[in-house]
Amino acid sequence: MSLVNTASLRPLYTARQVGELDRRTIAGGIEGFALMQRAASSAWHSVRTRWPQARSLSVVCGGGNNGGDGHVLAALAAQAGMKVQRIGVKPIDALTGDAARAAALASDAGVGCEAWHDETAFTGEIIVDALLGTGLDGEVRGAYRQAIHAINNAGLPVLAVDIPSGLAVDTGAVLGYAVHADATVTFIGDKLGLYTGQAPDHVGDVDFRPLGVKSQAFFDIVPRAFRLNECLLAEAFPPRSRTAHKGHMGHVLVLGGAPGLGGAALIASQSAVRLGAGKVSLTTAPEHVSASLTRCPEVMAHGVRGGADVAAHVAQCDVIVAGPGLGQGAWGQAMLAAALESDKPLVLDADALNLLASRFPYERRDDWVLTPHPGEAARLLGLSVAEVEADRPAAVEALRQQRGGRVILKGAGSLIAGPGGLAVCPYGNPGMASGGMGDALSGMLGALLGQQGMSDQSVWMGVLVHALAADRAAQDNGERGLLAGDLAFYARRLINP
Repeated sequence: MSLVNTASLRPLYTARQVGELDRRTIAGGIEGFALMQRAASSAWHSVRTRWPQARSLSVVCGGGNNGGDGHVLAALAAQAGMKVQRIGVKPIDALTGDAARAAALASDAGVGCEAWHDETAFTGEIIVDALLGTGLDGEVRGAYRQAIHAINNAGLPVLAVDIPSGLAVDTGAVLGYAVHADATVTFIGDKLGLYTGQAPDHVGDVDFRPLGVKSQAFFDIVPRAFRLNECLLAEAFPPRSRTAHKGHMGHVLVLGGAPGLGGAALIASQSAVRLGAGKVSLTTAPEHVSASLTRCPEVMAHGVRGGADVAAHVAQCDVIVAGPGLGQGAWGQAMLAAALESDKPLVLDADALNLLASRFPYERRDDWVLTPHPGEAARLLGLSVAEVEADRPAAVEALRQQRGGRVILKGAGSLIAGPGGLAVCPYGNPGMASGGMGDALSGMLGALLGQQGMSDQSVWMGVLVHALAADRAAQDNGERGLLAGDLAFYARRLINP
């Protein structure tokens, strides 16, 4: 595997950063109202591209610039011959600045505007959500909450302008209540909150329109995160040297499978084999060895009864995966202690993380990858799961600051924090809500670290391949019934582009 070109990664920004990009663009000579017109034109293009047969539109406008985008879009739709229902949650005569100018533009184009009330009925075939933009910083209340509720219950396709109203732009958390959009068209700088947390339930397809703003030309505005992309795979997995042999491809040791918990370690081991590791060893409870040989004879399975039995295996490997089926009893504690005493790069998952929280509260390393789901992250941080999910970017960065190395906060829009900053994986599907998915990821990570070494990009590729493999599997056979063991086959195809 080779290093990927980070220029291929899409930068993601916070609301404040996008506001600064907007301000500098205006200071550079582009009028604010001209940017609003560009945004509205882009949103109108999204409507026509996605719903070309539609002949009527309901545009729900708030009081700020997001509402202004909606007013201009209403004018464009009317000029194109579409029947337009324009609904104002804030009265037109109360608008100021560019929003007032946009509302006047729509009125001059002959588009009527009705005030929002509880009995408002949508008459369009499509609803455009232009209620609340990126400036929202508190829970949605009052008429805005009622309007969002009506949009979600209308049973009509929805396009969100910039961000679904009620979704936190920096975290992807829902601020009380949020629009469920079929598509979101977002402007100037793409936003982290569109890809993680609860965002996948709300944004639909994301259509990014920079409006002519070259965000990365402003070198002092460092992106909040980067969005991983499938196109990275071809760069990361070039053909192997014709003289390559298994000694060049890393020796992965999986520590897991306490008595009665053998399945997770077998999934991790098989995933490591399929991701191209030169050798994979499994140290597990003796009663699981025969199952491993039956499932995947290419894995070198060793039955061990305690820490003393595993030392020789630790000495021979290049990277250790600890945690799948480890348990939190004496056997699991001995396995984890052996891993931590070594100088080998580590991937820790599942019970290894729970033991880390309870038995090794101050352990910190630069050569490990921690892979918690929100519950495990909460235990490591001493927080509730709700607190972790309320600000996933802050949680994953706090874990990395406390524990070092690289940290993957799993879930919808998995986040990876490392020395190179924050990355988000926008792939994956609800079929992954089944046992063993994290074990498959840990095995894949071990294989890639064994081949490439410890780096941000090795970890990014592990998360990316894992999520895309699940998407390919769901595409072929559906989400329900997707098994962790299904991913290895699809992952192998992805790393051989």
